[in-house]
Amino acid sequence: MSLEIKVPPVGESITEVVLSQWLKKDGDVVEMDEVIAELESDKATFELTAEKAGTLKTIAAEGDTLAIGAVVCEIEDGGAAPAKADAPKSEEKPVVAEEKTAAPIAEKSGDSYATGTPSPAAGKILAEKGIDSGAVKGTGVDGRITKDDAVKAEAGKKPEALKATAPAVEAAPAGSRNERREKMSPLRRTVAKRLVAVKNETAMLTTFNEVNMKPIMDLRGKYKDQFKEKYGVGLGFMSFFTKAVTEALKDFPAVNGRIEGEELVYNNFADISIAVSAPKGLVVPVIRNAESMTLAQIEKAVLELALKARDSKLTLEEMTGGTFTITNGGVFGSMMSTPIINAPQSAILGMHNIVERPVAEKGEVVIRPMMYVALSYDHRIIDGRESVGFLVRVKQLLEDPARLLLGI
Repeated sequence: MSLEIKVPPVGESITEVVLSQWLKKDGDVVEMDEVIAELESDKATFELTAEKAGTLKTIAAEGDTLAIGAVVCEIEDGGAAPAKADAPKSEEKPVVAEEKTAAPIAEKSGDSYATGTPSPAAGKILAEKGIDSGAVKGTGVDGRITKDDAVKAEAGKKPEALKATAPAVEAAPAGSRNERREKMSPLRRTVAKRLVAVKNETAMLTTFNEVNMKPIMDLRGKYKDQFKEKYGVGLGFMSFFTKAVTEALKDFPAVNGRIEGEELVYNNFADISIAVSAPKGLVVPVIRNAESMTLAQIEKAVLELALKARDSKLTLEEMTGGTFTITNGGVFGSMMSTPIINAPQSAILGMHNIVERPVAEKGEVVIRPMMYVALSYDHRIIDGRESVGFLVRVKQLLEDPARLLLGI
């Protein structure tokens, strides 16, 4: 007796999934609750498990789009299915070596010393035109090249001997012009639709500023070893930026809000979405109530979510919601960019790479590690005063990290 394994419900808004990968092959013996395949929706990747022990009989193929409730495979009672008979081998035809015909050996001709030697007049013409005398067949006494032979050669008439022996000119090989096509994944399709919708449905603007990262870098250099020893996690830049954002959101609540119909919704909490590059595309897991977390708690949360994203283990709940987003293009070397809002949120902060640049401090030019930061925001809910003020507040907190620790 066989048991049908169907696509389970994976979320209220999800109606179909893609069978991204079989982890077991047709005919394999599987145990109960063993993971046999991976399903991918437009939001996350899910595992499909065997509901009983038996022999796997696959029905759907990798890459198939399946509706919720569709049959993916069957599990039959008993041991492994008999191995499929090998396809009959095609008869091997004896390879017959190609017969190579020896090139005919030219018969020795009765040439004399004069053969191929141009007359003085012919030699002058050939020299002026850059024609090799060996390429001209002489018609004079004993094969001597006459003036008339040289003139004809100048006119472009090729001797028959030259035509017979000249190698064919091969055409230059063309470069590769191959194409590769693959179906867009549900995640990539969803990202594409959402990005276009944001551009079309919001009044998005971007404001920029720069941050002197020396105070944070000095603080990290001084305490990173003690921090890791005490908390078991490294002290990175993301925790400082997350903490600075949550403090600035308290002063500028519109940046932490959203539009729903004809209403403005303001949040008194900060669920910070962290954009992470995963193998199958960009995902944005959420750190809940980041405003009440310490630097160590934020670092642990970021590390945990990043590892889950790398292994495609993020759940829908971990990627749902969020009131504000931080994205770090600096890890890829970006100097400056205009990040796109993560709808329905109203703003996103873009971090970039750190570059040593000359800046003026107290009337002197000094070298400092500087980072450009960008805030993209929806002008329908956030005014210019609020967007600029928010970014300046973030800058002040980052350039004086003691204020983050003291909450001032």
